[in-house]
Amino acid sequence: MSIPSAKARLLPIVAISVLTALALFLWEGAKGLNLWDEGFFWYGVQRVMHGEVPLRDFQAYDPFRYYWSAALMGLWGSDTGMLGLRASGAVLQVAGLFCGLLVIARGARPDRNRLYLATASIALAVWMIPHFKMADMCASILLIGALTMLIEAPTARRYVLAGVCVGFSAFMGRNHGMYGLAAAGAAILWLNLHRTQGPAFVRAALLFAAGVALGFLPVVAMLLLIPGFASAYWEGIRFLFEIKATNIGLPVPWPWRADFSGPVAAIVRDVMLGVFFLATLVFGIVALIWVVRNRWQRKPVVPAFAASAFLALPYAHYAFSRADFYHLAFGIFPLLVGCFALALAQPGARTRWGVAGALLAASVLTMYGYHAGWQCRSSERCVDVEVSASRMRVDPATAKEVDVLRRIAKQYAAGGRNFVAAPLWPGAYALLDQKSPVWEIYALFPRPAAFEEVEIARIKAADPGFALIYDLALDGDEQSRFKNSHPLTYRYFVDNFQHVPNPLKPELELFVAKGNPGLASKPEFLQKSAEELAKLAAGAARMRILNWGPRSASAGTVPNAQPDGSAGIWVQVADADDIGDVRMTLDGKPASSTGVSPTAITAAFAPALFSAEGDHEIAIEQLFTGTVIKVGSFSVTPK
Repeated sequence: MSIPSAKARLLPIVAISVLTALALFLWEGAKGLNLWDEGFFWYGVQRVMHGEVPLRDFQAYDPFRYYWSAALMGLWGSDTGMLGLRASGAVLQVAGLFCGLLVIARGARPDRNRLYLATASIALAVWMIPHFKMADMCASILLIGALTMLIEAPTARRYVLAGVCVGFSAFMGRNHGMYGLAAAGAAILWLNLHRTQGPAFVRAALLFAAGVALGFLPVVAMLLLIPGFASAYWEGIRFLFEIKATNIGLPVPWPWRADFSGPVAAIVRDVMLGVFFLATLVFGIVALIWVVRNRWQRKPVVPAFAASAFLALPYAHYAFSRADFYHLAFGIFPLLVGCFALALAQPGARTRWGVAGALLAASVLTMYGYHAGWQCRSSERCVDVEVSASRMRVDPATAKEVDVLRRIAKQYAAGGRNFVAAPLWPGAYALLDQKSPVWEIYALFPRPAAFEEVEIARIKAADPGFALIYDLALDGDEQSRFKNSHPLTYRYFVDNFQHVPNPLKPELELFVAKGNPGLASKPEFLQKSAEELAKLAAGAARMRILNWGPRSASAGTVPNAQPDGSAGIWVQVADADDIGDVRMTLDGKPASSTGVSPTAITAAFAPALFSAEGDHEIAIEQLFTGTVIKVGSFSVTPK
């Protein structure tokens, strides 16, 4: 039997990786827009392309992803727009898929398993959202590959190479470096259990540490050569220890907590999401016990499965730190790669394809609804918006946000005057290609008074034309509102800017600099002609409510819990094309967000609104006309 050359082994994997990433990019690269989290990354890449340094000049992730995207966008002559940014992520996705498939195919003949690898590629790619977190997903796959290589042949050279990968993963994200160190430490101990080859424990650890130092050199170079970067880097680490968290936690959506009152597709998605959270934890425990037991008994273990076992629990920490589909997607790859690799190593085709088919089907059922390509699958679900000279398809709510931002900036920040968007709207700066006056572009956690005073000094020096403050209680937590988490900064705007009421979206507070020429005329973004008002009134009269839900919940539970922890209410409607700007209310209290399409109106409410037993009136309010359309009564029953 002839052994295929390295080229023959690698080319099919390269082709599958490229085709998978390309297909996804063509499907949804120009669809969807997230001005919050994606805007955080988009703004950072823009600033790097303008010569700024992540962490030092603006709040940021770890530096690798910014320089990767900025380099590629500059290489192909792209501007600072969204399509170029996502294309840079697609290139990184190719690298991640290639690494993952190479690990899965180790020891197998790729020419005989191309369909299997294509199946695995699709299953992996389905989880590779959102686009702006591609570096995190690729970092986890890189670590799986590094440990697989080490476990296959624990030579001195491979100890160093594994260390290089772990050190470099910390350049991609400090948390990945910590997860890699924990997993590699366990793997080195495991390899020294009944050791038959390779260096002894102490020498192995030293070789690995040398590799880590080499891989971490990009960060070391930045610490030593870029003025001000070292203090910003260590301050970021100190702040994490101060707040004792990397994320704001959410209840785990176990499968038995799914809302079974909604549409069938939503029920299946929620149940499968919970199953994967459960599977991630179970796999991490069972797989680790299994590989240690086999090593103790001197039985062979599939290297990729062992590597995945060591990384599963560290990445489960990532998934459970904020238990939503985003963070599960970052932590799922040890489970997926480990299971695909183990199944491919089995002699029976039935077992191999049974596992592959189950993983693919479960992955698609869980994640398809979160993909922008699916969300914009029909023309009425999304609308065209121009973003940085590119045509994007986005949901109507986001399109309205983009329009409002541009109209406010046109009136109150003429001539390129800067502005402040807080606490969670960094995409506003990127959308208008403006530099933020403040360092903290994503004000998620409370800050001490000294920090706020520095930020206020920056605001004074920048002299912004206006400030947009999103008065949002994240996950229903009142302390997370900007006025509570950053009281000094909020008070500065109240005292030194003029508040412009925003009846369209009261939670989006607009403060305009006193003396701003734009104050001489009425707010343009709030104006409607008599004809437009008449059309809206007719649209409200024509709209029909067909169904809605959920309609009840027991006290203390969150009805139709959403990934961010809020309660979701859906209303199926007909003839809603001309309904305009609306918001859903519960007992007259507005939802934290309301989405509108021709066939449905959805809203997210703070869970606290459903804590009181009794009946609560659900209604839809048309903002420009004040028309209130009653939906029904939501019942909160005793526990």
